[in-house]
Amino acid sequence: MYSCLYFVNNALTKLNIMAIQIWDENHLALSAVVTVGMQVIFFVIAATLQLDKLTDFAGGTNFIILALLTFFLGQVGKKSYDNRQLMVTIFICLWGARLSGYLLYRILKIGRDKRFEDKKSNIIRFAVFWTFQAVWVYIVSLPVIIINSPKHSIPPAPRTMTSLDSAGTGFFVTGLLAETYADLQKFSFRQDPINEGKWCNDGLWRLSRHPNYFGEILVWWGIFIISVNVLDGFEWIAILSPIFTTLIILFLSGMPLLEKSSDERYRDDSDYRYYKSSTSPLIPIPPAIYVEVPYFLKFILCCEYPLYNSLDVKVNSAHIITESTSISLAQSQT
Repeated sequence: MYSCLYFVNNALTKLNIMAIQIWDENHLALSAVVTVGMQVIFFVIAATLQLDKLTDFAGGTNFIILALLTFFLGQVGKKSYDNRQLMVTIFICLWGARLSGYLLYRILKIGRDKRFEDKKSNIIRFAVFWTFQAVWVYIVSLPVIIINSPKHSIPPAPRTMTSLDSAGTGFFVTGLLAETYADLQKFSFRQDPINEGKWCNDGLWRLSRHPNYFGEILVWWGIFIISVNVLDGFEWIAILSPIFTTLIILFLSGMPLLEKSSDERYRDDSDYRYYKSSTSPLIPIPPAIYVEVPYFLKFILCCEYPLYNSLDVKVNSAHIITESTSISLAQSQT
């Protein structure tokens, strides 16, 4: 009797494993389908109801869903949870919950998201944003998806905590704390009427012009470093996650737009010009030290690129943009 039950249970487990691995063992295809499905559903709701409060929330929760989905699928047939997979899944859930919660609270507090005032009525432009968001979620989630693959359970994967686990965890925790603290400081600064029309240079913002983006980059390099424990062959595509994040922030929708906006708004303020010349664009560095660093070292080591300087560029109109941890194509405008 017991042998019969064992056989049936074993057969059902194998069938279940075969069913969830019908596309690929790492659940990359399933994750892509889930990501596209979630973003399409949220897009339809947002476009139909003309809502601008779901965008960042949809992105953050998508990360959480992918992490939990791949984690639990990876545990099928196992008697205990894999420590590394559990740790990384918790990390992503913490990061996603913080991002979604903060951005949702901020938009509810402000009342509207000016990024989409000219996009909600244009279905094509609105769809482009959601398409990019789906691509962003999927590419950045690659290390998590691969870590949570059933074949990367312990054993045969190295046991935690390896030196890579420790280093990656250090990067992640430092980054999460930095972006959380920076976002809270910036939001509190903006809510104080006395700071109306000023740029934020309190706390971490005194050491970096974009400390939240510095934290965001650290977070995803940290997750990738942890994933190096298990990467093999084509799985090294996981490195696209931190590279994509870094490039988007440094050269596309992150810092370039924000720097241009701030320069257009404060270019006639001598205090702002000094703040910009003495404050690192990304890596937190004391102003007294940074102001003395030669430009070529700022360029090489501190990401002080020419595209961040629009102080002397004449423009007809200014689009003022607000700092946000979200690295979507369209940044918050005020």
